[in-house]
Amino acid sequence: MAYQDIRAAQIADVAPQADLRDVSADETPIAKPSARQSREWMRHVLALLDRAVRQLQPSEGVAHGKILEATTLLRKQIDPEAAQELPDGNGRLLAWQARKVREYINSHVTETIHVADLCALIQRSEAHFSRSFKHTFGESPHAFVIRCRLELAARYMLQTAASLSDIALRCGFTDQAHLCKHFRQSTGQTPAAWRRAHVTRDSGYSLASWIEQSPRL
Repeated sequence: MAYQDIRAAQIADVAPQADLRDVSADETPIAKPSARQSREWMRHVLALLDRAVRQLQPSEGVAHGKILEATTLLRKQIDPEAAQELPDGNGRLLAWQARKVREYINSHVTETIHVADLCALIQRSEAHFSRSFKHTFGESPHAFVIRCRLELAARYMLQTAASLSDIALRCGFTDQAHLCKHFRQSTGQTPAAWRRAHVTRDSGYSLASWIEQSPRL
């Protein structure tokens, strides 16, 4: 074969490869999102899911459960330390969950607190949450909220001259009768009798010591 023919064949073989390199070089590479962008995206989606959970009606249990599953998966991605924390084996809330629920109750104790709101904080179904809450705090969410309100009412009775009706409303009770009912169930005394007995004592009386002496509160 003549030299010219061999050279022509080599050029023909190389040309398609060169064309392929040119095409790939001209293509715009697809940019992958950075870790920071991914986290921001997940936080945005998580916020939307949280909002959807709060707007669902109790009857929409299936949809509620599926959204909770989705938010749990996303939360594991953006908060791996909390996701890696293991339960203690007794069905209790995790430490960060108990802390978050307690902080919410403390800051909203004078308002209406729904179990659904507490569930949304830590992405649990109501049935699962109620069981874990009782294992953690030793009482139901409702009983725990009532106890917090009674402790606040006792503090007002010791430290202010406000009327019982005013204290009842300040502490989230419907009215004075509502406060009296729960206070008597917990201490065996009416608020008025308890207040008279303790306000007349020496001024060094400690509210904390009273709480310790009243395990039902």
